[in-house]
Amino acid sequence: MLGYLAAAALCVAAVLLVRTDVRFLADVPGLSSLWCEQCMVSGGRLMSKEELSSYDGRAASPGLYLAVLGQVFDVYKGSKHYGPGGSYSFFAARDASRAYVTGDFAEQGLVDNVSELSPTQMLHLHNWYNFYQKNYTPVGKLIGRFYDEQGNPTKALEDALGIIDIGLKLKEQRQEENKQFPPCNSEFSAGVTKVWCSKHSGGIQRDWVGVPRKLYLAGYDGYRCVCVRTTGPPSEHLESKEHNDKGDLDNPSLQEYKDCNPLFDWCLLKE
Repeated sequence: MLGYLAAAALCVAAVLLVRTDVRFLADVPGLSSLWCEQCMVSGGRLMSKEELSSYDGRAASPGLYLAVLGQVFDVYKGSKHYGPGGSYSFFAARDASRAYVTGDFAEQGLVDNVSELSPTQMLHLHNWYNFYQKNYTPVGKLIGRFYDEQGNPTKALEDALGIIDIGLKLKEQRQEENKQFPPCNSEFSAGVTKVWCSKHSGGIQRDWVGVPRKLYLAGYDGYRCVCVRTTGPPSEHLESKEHNDKGDLDNPSLQEYKDCNPLFDWCLLKE
């Protein structure tokens, strides 16, 4: 019993008297094992917003942290970007998940509420999260929107991860669509946009060139320029031996460009 009380007292003393980054506590003789067992939680420290707010990299600061979706990262090695005066210093000492997507770096935009972001936007945020996981050290969880006081995920985090999952599925769907309808090459000059097809347009390598068409898809506003295969069976029936040898030209989601030769692999757009 006395041993446990001594351990607890030492742990509390460490918190109150040693204003430093948790990674340095491992170097204090006799303290590292105590810290891990008594002051840490699964996945790292639990931090309040008030505690995180002190990790802004200033001279009197205990370190340089930021949070994304409630996960706290030590970004000290990137202090030229995230420290005082850095181009991304507004991300430090807080969870500003929403701003990574919206680009709203005013105070009202540097918030962690991502509930209204679309699957595509959440996928972009997910990429940022992966960037920090790969390049910086996770040190704990932020108590608040995404984690409760025991370090358990909240419904807000579960909802956010669900939207990210939808975004990943949409990305996979788009990749499959791009195999059938690769994006056109395009360039703009003197008020005219030129679109054209090649065997590697849209980054999709293939053995056919195709012709440019407008592709309209359910759930999307407007259209996008795609290259369409002009020979062989349609993609939906590649094994068919009875077809009109027009590739995907008869797909109902496609539309020809006005005033462009439908058989040319390029088109000048003035619309």
